[in-house]
Order: sequence, then structure tokens, then C-alpha cells
Amino acid sequence: MQRYEFDIDLTCEKKRLDLFLTEVQSEITRSYVKKLIDGGHAVVNGTPAKPNTRLKTGDHVEWSIPDPEPLEIAAESIPLDVIFEDACMIVVNKPPGMVVHPAPGHHSGTLVNALLAHCQDLKGIGGVERPGIVHRLDKDTSGLVMAAKTEMAFAGLAKQFKDRDIKKVYLALVKGQLAQRQGTIDTTIGRHPHHRKKMSAGHARGRTAQTRYEVIEQFDRFAYLRVLPRTGRTHQIRVHLASIGHPILGDKLYGGTQGSGLPKIARQALHAHHLELKHPVSSQLISFEAPLPDDMASLRLSAK
Repeated sequence: MQRYEFDIDLTCEKKRLDLFLTEVQSEITRSYVKKLIDGGHAVVNGTPAKPNTRLKTGDHVEWSIPDPEPLEIAAESIPLDVIFEDACMIVVNKPPGMVVHPAPGHHSGTLVNALLAHCQDLKGIGGVERPGIVHRLDKDTSGLVMAAKTEMAFAGLAKQFKDRDIKKVYLALVKGQLAQRQGTIDTTIGRHPHHRKKMSAGHARGRTAQTRYEVIEQFDRFAYLRVLPRTGRTHQIRVHLASIGHPILGDKLYGGTQGSGLPKIARQALHAHHLELKHPVSSQLISFEAPLPDDMASLRLSAK
């Protein structure tokens, strides 16, 4: 437990307690500060306070921050393809077949296991079960994944995802010939009524979802697409493309393995290629790219 004491002067007169503590403890987020205050970790003049308590000159504030909860997920020395890293965040190119975070049936060999070994201070950032993880990719989707290395970076990145300020570009190989060179799929996505692991498009009680696609190359039996999801629903790109009759090649869950003469690939041919965002601390515009992986590149070249 880390303990701090502050004596309030005129410069902090009438300032909210949660805002004051966020300013003096800049390495943690305001939402976490509020959570700690609500949990009794802030005392003003000997009395437990509330986040909206207004401070006065002469007030004495006692503040404690509990030690991070012990993380049982083991750090594992797994090679990472690091695209970018600084003191605040890391961006890696996830290979297909790697699960992002531990879950039932996947307790080791995940991206989180690898990140814990690579980033010594990642434990507890943004939560115990998924330290640092602000977004995910499906197991068999390859490409760019970001993780935060500080609470401030986690909050900044999470807010950009929530506000849809991050530009995400995927590359996909899909079944069939598309009638239009580009288009937007704007249908709701919800849990499939009969298959627990699947999502479905046009769900009456689903959440709004929007995906834009552009044809890069059209071959006889499949197409190479640039895909820009506006929202971030579970399986969104896979569900939306399947809903217009063009499932991703290799996608066993949504129909991409059906049809004779289709090229074979061991996983869904979907790759998170490009990310564009503001740095969570400096606000500088930054972008990253991960090249098309070998299995998708080979399949594409085989059709030429």
C-alpha cells in the first residue's frame, strides 16, 4: 500500500477531490482515482470523502493506493514481432493462431503471456486478466495489436477506441466476385440465436455496425479487399462480409471454406494491416503497418 498526505493551499481552493488527486498522481486515470475514493482510500480532515468533495484551503488529505493485485498469468519468453515501442505503448504484429489473452482452454502461449515477459511493468495495467490490452484480434486473424504500458496510456487508447477515432484497415481474401468495387455494409450484429460461438447480421436486438470495403484485386473465384470497420463488434468483418455472400476464405465459422475450386488456407484470410491514431500522451498523429503475411500473400500470388 502506497500512502500520501497533502495540505491544500489557495491554488486548489474549491477543486474537486478526484480532479486534484488525478493531477498529483498523473500516472493513474481519473476513473481509477474515483474507484479508489469510493472504496474509502481518500480521507479529508479525518473523514472519508467522495469524488465530488470540494477542497478548501487548510484541508488535510490522506490518500492511499493499494498495491496491484497479484497476476497469476505467467510471463513466457515467446518471440514478438514488435512494430513500435516506447515508454507508453507497444504495437506488435500478431501471427495467426495466437490467442490474445488467456481464457478457458488457452492458459499459455498467448500474446499477453509474451507481453508480460517483454514488458516488465505491464502487470495490472488496465486490469489483471488482460493487462495492457485495449483491443483484440480473433485467434486466427493476424496483424497489428496495441497494448498500453501505463494507466494513462491505457485510458487514452481506450477512449480513442470508444470514440471511434482510430482508423483501422484490414486486408481480406473473400469468396466470389463482387458486383461493386466498393461499398458499405450497415447492418446490426448480435449473438446468433442457435450457435453460441457465432454472431449474426441483421439481428433484431443487435448493435449497430458498419463496415466499408474496397476491391483491390478481383480474381476468378475470390477477391482481395481493403476493409475499414467503423465500429468494433465481435467478428464484425467476418459476419458482415458473409452476410453479403462473400465470406472470408478459410473461415470455418462463417462459410469461407465452402465451394469447389476455392484456394485453401488453414485459417481465415484476414489481416489487421494498418492503424492510425493519436499518441496517448503526446497526441502526435502516428500510424503503423504490418505487411501481408506469407500465407495470404502466397494465395494471392497463386491466382495471378
